[in-house]
Amino acid sequence: MFKRIMPLIIVAIVLVLFFAFDLAQYISFVALAEHRVSLLSRVDQHAVLAPLVYISLYIVVVAFSLPGGLVMTVTGGFLFGAIVGGMYAVISATLGATALFLIAKTSVGDYLLSKAGDMVHKMQKGFAEDALSYMFVLRLVPLFPFFIVNLVPAFLGVPLRTYVVATLFGIMPATFVYALAGSGLGSVLDQGQGVTMAGVLTTEMMSALLGLALLAVIPVIYKRFVKRTIVKGESE
Repeated sequence: MFKRIMPLIIVAIVLVLFFAFDLAQYISFVALAEHRVSLLSRVDQHAVLAPLVYISLYIVVVAFSLPGGLVMTVTGGFLFGAIVGGMYAVISATLGATALFLIAKTSVGDYLLSKAGDMVHKMQKGFAEDALSYMFVLRLVPLFPFFIVNLVPAFLGVPLRTYVVATLFGIMPATFVYALAGSGLGSVLDQGQGVTMAGVLTTEMMSALLGLALLAVIPVIYKRFVKRTIVKGESE
């Protein structure tokens, strides 16, 4: 059992060290503003290496549940442009989330599921029926912390393929919006304006994502409605 949970222990240790040494200051909008000139210079000098370094760092941030995913996405748009930076961010976040999913699933996910009670198994069954739609909605609207959405499906037995597909396409809208915001960050900083979380997570953007989420959940509602109608018709 100890060998199985070792990956989770490593994740926990990295998290503790991250906060103990206050490394969060290096993944922040303040740090981005302070080092933006040198970052752009290095990207120009290392056109091939820079994307690989960015993607690797982003994967580490997500896989170890470190705070800073939003900053990394905005940084990608700032350094590589809205389209390319958004694409790098989507790939990185998906790979990092998948790594954490596999760690959680193989470490304790299957074990906890086997020991779970009837209520959890009912939740698992309900989630499994429309897992893709549910996952897609959870990815579309950032109402819950990203690492929570990464872990919970592992404990509910969501198939890896479903998880990856829902993550990849579910995070695309918000990711490209953040990357687009990052691509225009230079002019904002040149005007002496600061960058804040509230400035990136605008009401308009959240409303748009919520609308997409509602569209995504319509098939689930329709399926439940049809199922209840059939059951009601058979009982009459």
